[in-house]
Amino acid sequence: MAAPSAASDLIWLLGQPHLNDYLRFVETKVIGGDTIAVGALVEEWRRANDCYYDLESQEAGLADTIGVVAIEPSLASRAAAVMATSAFRETFNGLPASIAKVELDKLVVAQIHVEHGHRFEDVAARGLRDDAVALFDLCLPIDAALPEVTIARLGEHHYRFSSPSTDLRAHKLRLLPPLPIGDTGDFGPWAAMLGLGIGYSANLLSGVRSGSRILLQNGYHRAYALRAMGVTHAYCVIEEVTRKDELAMIASSRVTDDPEFYFAAKRPPLLRDFFDPIFAKRLAVLPIVNEIEVTVNVTETMATRRR
Repeated sequence: MAAPSAASDLIWLLGQPHLNDYLRFVETKVIGGDTIAVGALVEEWRRANDCYYDLESQEAGLADTIGVVAIEPSLASRAAAVMATSAFRETFNGLPASIAKVELDKLVVAQIHVEHGHRFEDVAARGLRDDAVALFDLCLPIDAALPEVTIARLGEHHYRFSSPSTDLRAHKLRLLPPLPIGDTGDFGPWAAMLGLGIGYSANLLSGVRSGSRILLQNGYHRAYALRAMGVTHAYCVIEEVTRKDELAMIASSRVTDDPEFYFAAKRPPLLRDFFDPIFAKRLAVLPIVNEIEVTVNVTETMATRRR
């Protein structure tokens, strides 16, 4: 079955947990996936899993040899500007964080799929291998253009926010100052306002370091695109963790449910695996839209004042 022109290429790392996730994704998201024999999918996943087993002896400890170097002195002012932004301060406010240049191939990865075409235009247009400033600004942008968000009202208190970006997220609920009387556009003055922000992360390439390993945290598509275009090292915000409780503050459940797999296994999945045909399975998928639905539930009651 020929893929429609609107299809996009997605690279999936075979051999990584969980097999059922891969089978379900192929069946429901891949063009023509429901016609592919399950046995064939299981067999190719099994072969990749066997190869990972072999790498536990052939490349044991490879993740611990990742190259990390200080940024060039000429970029110090740029790094200071990034760290001075409110987005940086709010995102990296709990653990020690620094900016360094890291080796892309040996970054440990927890996200096992990336879009092949995502960010390639940015990388190709900037001549990044020979321009440290352009590379820094792509890895750690301050004023990057944001993807469009489509808003649909589904009911009186029900909204849906959609974006092609996997970075779409709900921010913390905040108590906001009420609008001045006369500016409410409603039937009377407001005593309080609650605000739920829908948007994106700080959009910085970042990782989590525990011991001698760095787990890629944010910027998977960017890191993949850079490596695909021949860039071997990239600028990265590195957060330091020394305990599982600290890891739980910042990492996804996929990581916190099994931290030993990423930080102690002899050969965890690495970014370089996305370029190994044994592991990297290219799939044609229709563009995936990420959605957040918000429902507001308002309850009015009469209660006795508590002393």
